[in-house]
Amino acid sequence: MVVATSNPGKLREIQAIFADPAIALVQLDASRSVQFPEEGDDYRANAIAKARAAASQLGCLAIADDSGLEVDALLGGPGPFSARFGGPGLDDAGRLTALLEALEGVPSSERAARFVCEAALATPAGETAVRRGECAGSILMAPTGSRGFGYDPVFQLAGRSESMAELSAGEKNLLSHRAKAFRALAPEVAAHLRSRT
Repeated sequence: MVVATSNPGKLREIQAIFADPAIALVQLDASRSVQFPEEGDDYRANAIAKARAAASQLGCLAIADDSGLEVDALLGGPGPFSARFGGPGLDDAGRLTALLEALEGVPSSERAARFVCEAALATPAGETAVRRGECAGSILMAPTGSRGFGYDPVFQLAGRSESMAELSAGEKNLLSHRAKAFRALAPEVAAHLRSRT
C-alpha cells in the first residue's frame, strides 16, 4: 500500500500507527512518482484527491492525509495552507518563525489551537474512505523540544505541559490528530487488504 507523501516525518508516523508486519507501506519516490492535483482549501477534498491520484496512477491501494494547524487568534488559519504558511520556500523553522511573528503580542490565554487531519484510503477503482482526527491545544511563546516535525515545537497539547515535539514517538502516536484519523481508518484498510488476498 502506497503512502501518498514524500514527507519522511509523516511516513514514520503512519508506519508506526500501522505497526502490522502484514502491511507493507511504501513511500513515493523516483520510482513511484505521482502527478497530484493542486491542493485547495478543504482537508477532506485534498486527502481524497491525493489518495485517488496515487491509487489510480500506481494501480494499488493508497492512503493520504491532509493536515493543518488552526489557530483561533488567526481566525482558524493557517488551516489547509499550513504547509505553505509564510510564503514559498520556507522550511519548518521558517514557518514556525512566521507563525510566532503573526501571533506577536497575543497572550497565552488567547492562543488556543488545534491540529486537524483528514486521512483517506483510495482503491484503483476510485472507491474511498475518509476519517478525521483532531488534537486540541495552544501555541507556545517559543519552540521547545526536538522531536516531531512541522509545528510540533510550538504546539502544547491540552492538559499537558509538554510541546508535541517533547513527546516520545509512542506518546505522539497515541495522542496526535494523525494517529486518531489513521487509527479510525485502519478497519477500512484491513477490510480492503483482506479482500485482495
